Amino acid sequence: MERHLAAIMAIDVVGYSRLMSLDEAGTLEALQAVRFGVFEPKVAEHHGRIFKLMGDGALVEFASPVHATECALAIQAEMQAHNRSQTGNHPIEMRIGINLGDVFSAGQDVFGDGVNVAARLEGIAAPGGICLSEDVARHVRGKVDARLQDLGSQKLKNIEHPVRVYRVVPGNGGDVRTDFSLHQEIRYCRSSDGTQIAYAAVGEGPPIVKAANWMTHLEFDWESPIWRPYFAELCQRHRLVRYDQRGNGLSDWDVGTFSFDVFLADLEAVVEASGIEEFALLGISQGCPISIAYAVRHPERVTALVLYGGFACGWRARGDAGEIERNEALMNLSRVGWGQSNAAFRQVFTSLFVPDGSAEQIEWFNELQRKSTSPENAARIQSAIGDIDVRELMSKVQAPTLVLHSREEARVPFAADQQLAKGIPGARFVPVESKNHLPLEQEPEWPRVMSEIVGFLAEHETTAKRLGC
Repeated sequence: MERHLAAIMAIDVVGYSRLMSLDEAGTLEALQAVRFGVFEPKVAEHHGRIFKLMGDGALVEFASPVHATECALAIQAEMQAHNRSQTGNHPIEMRIGINLGDVFSAGQDVFGDGVNVAARLEGIAAPGGICLSEDVARHVRGKVDARLQDLGSQKLKNIEHPVRVYRVVPGNGGDVRTDFSLHQEIRYCRSSDGTQIAYAAVGEGPPIVKAANWMTHLEFDWESPIWRPYFAELCQRHRLVRYDQRGNGLSDWDVGTFSFDVFLADLEAVVEASGIEEFALLGISQGCPISIAYAVRHPERVTALVLYGGFACGWRARGDAGEIERNEALMNLSRVGWGQSNAAFRQVFTSLFVPDGSAEQIEWFNELQRKSTSPENAARIQSAIGDIDVRELMSKVQAPTLVLHSREEARVPFAADQQLAKGIPGARFVPVESKNHLPLEQEPEWPRVMSEIVGFLAEHETTAKRLGC
């Protein structure tokens, strides 16, 4: 076997399973057209060699990282033009990751960590996007028609050491997703029972801590079409700290206990590890009762409380027989179908959370479920949420509180947040006209929601030490 240095490109079709389920014959025909009309000609033009083809992706070897990056830019530009010409069809979008590393050849195939890292970089790239490792970025900076955005050191799945990642932004000013010139810093701490919790911080200014909700993934959320607009807005003038709760994302999955008490302990561990003394606390969905309990236990630290789409007591504690039956069925559905490559089972949850989402947002939410946790953990977390009950704590909250809830959403009853607003002294309640659990960027209500949140935080801004990047 021959060892050599190579630039490896990993390319993958976004939402391949969903596209096949919608129109198998049409998708296969479209993929063939893209392969022979776009992908293979661009690879050949930029002196690449395809050494592995899969149904929904490929691996390509280049002698030069510049050629590899130029090829990726050319493919994505060509795909944008191709999709614009396919009016009425489901667009085919690609993710691309490129790494420079030591690899070895066996026949026509290529192996090694250089290949594995490229595949993981592709996995965190946005639809239509390109991610580079630091080694590639160092070689191509100033040599390709693109800007590089530093996303910081990322812990990639099954890769031992963190990898510094750069996002490629075409120099022609094309469709650029949120400009995060700031990079998130991912670190780990231990909760009270020894569970490792992954947390990240980004931005500069008065700190905000976001309590974890049911499904999160620090890396995948960073480029998501659902979370990205919120993060971008909050990071304009704040230091945002968020984390993956146990059993989710980059935190430990193999854990013995899921309960409200350990969820609260995880938040406490992250706050201590972050070194923040005073901060605003943001709770969404399950994060709302956790935030309430934290604010009551540590009133000297919480300067303001923002609660969206939440509840004081979980679905089992609310005692509604019909709601209990529905949630028991969803738990069983999680165990049976969560981990399957076909997204049909996960689509049930997606339709509850983002019924009015775009194709990209729906695809991302389906993928989030698969990437963020295991089928068994999904069911166990849902069960633990069902038992939450902080009704007796609401009257003890001292922090100024803003409560918001989507009026027509299907996952958490509108009355649940009304109960929060009534139970927390002096809380302000803002109904939101949306069917989605969390308003999406394209909705008319999204600017109003962000204006309410940002304005409320500014009104109750802490004078504590401001933490920089």
